Amino acid sequence: MWRRIAARRLASALLSSSPLPRAAAPQAPPLERRLLPAAPGFLPPPRPSSWQQDPRWFAASSAAAEAVSSEEAEELALEIVRAQPNQNQPQLPVEEHQASGWEHRGRHRRSRRGHQAQVAAEEHGMTYHKYASLRRRQIRVETEAWEQAAKEYRELLADMCEQKLAPNLPYIKSLFLGWFEPLRDQIAAEQELVADRGSRASHGPYFNMLPADMIAVITMHKLMGLLMTGSGDGSVRVIQAACQIGEAIEHEVRIHRFLEKTRKKSNKEKENEEEIGDSEIAKEQQRLRKKVTDLMKKQKLRQVRKIVKNQDDSRPWGQDAHAKVGSRLIELFIETAHIQPPASQSSDGQPDIRPAFRHEMRTVPKDQQRNSRRYGVIKCDPLVRQGLDRTAKHMVIPYMPMLIPPLCWTGYDKGAHLFLPSYVMRTHGARQQREAVKRAPREQMQSVFEALNTLGSTKWRINKRVLSIVDRIWSSGGRLADLVDRTDVSLPEKPDTEDDTVLKKWRWHMRSVKKENSERHSQRCDIELKLAVARKMKDEEGFYYPHNLDFRGRAYPMHPYLNHLGSDLCRGVLEFAEGRPLGESGLCWLKIHLANLYAGGVDKLSYDGRIAFAESHLEEIFDSADMPLEGKRWWLGAEDPFQCLAVCMNLTEALRSSSPETTISHIPVHQDGSCNGLQHYAALGRDKLGAIAVNLVAGEKPADVYSGIAARVVEIMRRDSQKDPSTDPDAARARLILDQVDRKLVKQTVMTSVYGVTYVGAREQIKRRLKERGVIADDAELFGASCYAAKVTLTALGEMFQAARSIMNWLGDCAKVIACENEPVKWTTPLGLPVVQPYRKLGRHLIKTSLQVLTLQRETDKVMVKRQRTAFPPNFVHSLDGSHMMMTAVACKKQGLNFAGVHDSYWTHACDVDTMNKILREKFVELYDTPILENLLENFEKSFPKLKFPPLPERGDFDMKDVLESPYFFN
Repeated sequence: MWRRIAARRLASALLSSSPLPRAAAPQAPPLERRLLPAAPGFLPPPRPSSWQQDPRWFAASSAAAEAVSSEEAEELALEIVRAQPNQNQPQLPVEEHQASGWEHRGRHRRSRRGHQAQVAAEEHGMTYHKYASLRRRQIRVETEAWEQAAKEYRELLADMCEQKLAPNLPYIKSLFLGWFEPLRDQIAAEQELVADRGSRASHGPYFNMLPADMIAVITMHKLMGLLMTGSGDGSVRVIQAACQIGEAIEHEVRIHRFLEKTRKKSNKEKENEEEIGDSEIAKEQQRLRKKVTDLMKKQKLRQVRKIVKNQDDSRPWGQDAHAKVGSRLIELFIETAHIQPPASQSSDGQPDIRPAFRHEMRTVPKDQQRNSRRYGVIKCDPLVRQGLDRTAKHMVIPYMPMLIPPLCWTGYDKGAHLFLPSYVMRTHGARQQREAVKRAPREQMQSVFEALNTLGSTKWRINKRVLSIVDRIWSSGGRLADLVDRTDVSLPEKPDTEDDTVLKKWRWHMRSVKKENSERHSQRCDIELKLAVARKMKDEEGFYYPHNLDFRGRAYPMHPYLNHLGSDLCRGVLEFAEGRPLGESGLCWLKIHLANLYAGGVDKLSYDGRIAFAESHLEEIFDSADMPLEGKRWWLGAEDPFQCLAVCMNLTEALRSSSPETTISHIPVHQDGSCNGLQHYAALGRDKLGAIAVNLVAGEKPADVYSGIAARVVEIMRRDSQKDPSTDPDAARARLILDQVDRKLVKQTVMTSVYGVTYVGAREQIKRRLKERGVIADDAELFGASCYAAKVTLTALGEMFQAARSIMNWLGDCAKVIACENEPVKWTTPLGLPVVQPYRKLGRHLIKTSLQVLTLQRETDKVMVKRQRTAFPPNFVHSLDGSHMMMTAVACKKQGLNFAGVHDSYWTHACDVDTMNKILREKFVELYDTPILENLLENFEKSFPKLKFPPLPERGDFDMKDVLESPYFFN
């Protein structure tokens, strides 16, 4: 779980004096003085001093991300050896230094490390000093967030004591401040209690590893964050909260511990240690230092890492410890956190002081019961819940976008963030998948690493003009541009009657209103978190999103809230930091992009039709840019309003310019696949009819597979409607919903059919669409109509995409053969990523904590046969679309393009769309030039030689090179 320490950091730990005692160290100097970059040339050279005091030597937690590559670590390890004063080791002669390439030739020659840093800075348009400054800030963001929050509370408390009055703080901030001191004091008392040798508390060994104030801040902020992103009713499951709080404490412990080790010792401390005089430990440390020095001189970095790994006592805590530590902290928080209504709400009597949180047990509904029937939740007081959607600006948000380009991925846990734990794949505890990625040779994973590095190197910034409009709408109560209403729906009053029918209707209405308010609350919290990040980043010149993968090989930004995979709000306030002149083609693509964002059928026109749409609405476009909220508000009619507004602003600037083609544009222009899953199935099966339906073949305008399916559904229903309702119940249902069948009704089912949607799933999708329209009031009739419509839609799909269905069935049959042997389905993507399906039966593991007995789920050795079978076809196709996107990303980077990808939607500057279109088509053809299904079958037969697999399905004669000439393949 935790990455090996790089040789530079490692040497800093081992070559330092004897280990620190476990007691808390004195106050450290500011982090920017402790953690200066090691690269020469970043900053003015430090004043001469012994190597122990040189500010270039910085170290990081063993939990932190690898901050240097193995080559850089090697170079810096050798630098440490050279810089070290006499330890009975002869200095190498100058000639040897020159012969080996270890010594710099001249005062002005930069080291290889310095040269690499210079290249990195220049690649991203930065000077040394700027890069160094941003790097120091990034280190502070990753390592000091909790410490800074604790410091703020300490200072506020000191001010209150000094001035004898409470500061004027926002409501939620004042709650945090009121909870902080009692929780901190209670944790400190607990730390003293568990430090006693007689203590048997299971959480005891972990409680004294951080200062009490930092533990208090992490507990408060983590729990409030979980309540914000939870179900919307102001509660969170105990098991989820306990494990996440425990894990956050462990992460901080590792950073804190290593930073403590690397702090300089005062003379007094050294004298005290000499008085204590643990000679055996000192001798052992001296022996290890000598051995490490010898090994580093011989460049034997592997042996050095092995020694340090053996010396590192910070093993992963594990889920049990997380749960126990988190549960005890939650219990202390519940005991100490109280709330009192604001003065305006309190009566003249005794103050109403009550617990802010409570622990309660709930019963799992019968239809959802699997293992346990009851579970614990932490529920907040309604007054706390009311303030949750105003809490985001006061929260500590981990994994913020990075101020410098992410570290290049070089291994499973080596890359991305400097200090925060970063993993190349989100395995969610799936052991076999994690081990498969770790075992994969670096050469095999190189293409995947290169693609992730490319996605992470794209520089973004906040579109301040759009953000200001979002802020204005939000501060005015929301309700526009798909922003949720900031006020709740009023609860209906209970009728003054004993009529059961009326009371039943009132109870149903009450439930629906409460559900609506709960959904609004969740949406408000989500928007606040997104806006909090946008406001923090808006004054930055640029920032970066490190990426990692899900187990299928699809790439995702590691920051969870404000990213380009998010909603229209996120995409509207994000833009490329680098601007490029539009050029003639870019101006056309910006107009096409506007039509695509406006949608409403306009996005299904030919390119000429979309350009004509934009040119016929220039007055509305200019008005939207000039007066977004005071004018006609044309942009609010778009399907993606905030993105549409951003394009209106850029287009207005260009068209009013004397030279539109030279106007600088930061807007990412999207090219989206046409039902991309079916495109991959058509390519796998060389299916000519399927290829035409999903734009693998050139046409005058884009083929719309959803409209095609809807038309076929109408044909079937019209035929059924002519039957006798007394003998065929489908006749009445067909007549009821025939007029409701359109593209929108079937779109979601068609999209998800390729990913294995079941009949039940299709029924629920169509039921939601029909319910939105409100044409069928009776629930029983609505259910029956949804069942019928789902059946007909799946029939139409099977008729139009027979080749896709046969490949899906073949993939499912192969998976069943493997899963019946109690083996998970495994394959390797075209880019070399090993994939292991994680579906195993889960076992129960009970843990007794101070709060309650918790049930943890753990993988068993038995696979879920049905899940392995049904999930394999969609997972396999996802691994192919992920491969196509990453191949395109790397090729675009080599051509000098800025690239961002959202699965089957590829983004670049308007002026570069033509180049990207050419690349993505070439890479799709290249992907399917390889015999993908043949390779898969060969891999299965090689892995399971005794099993018999079904023969490959028949395939058509579609020529993949036709894709190169198809203008609407991605459009």
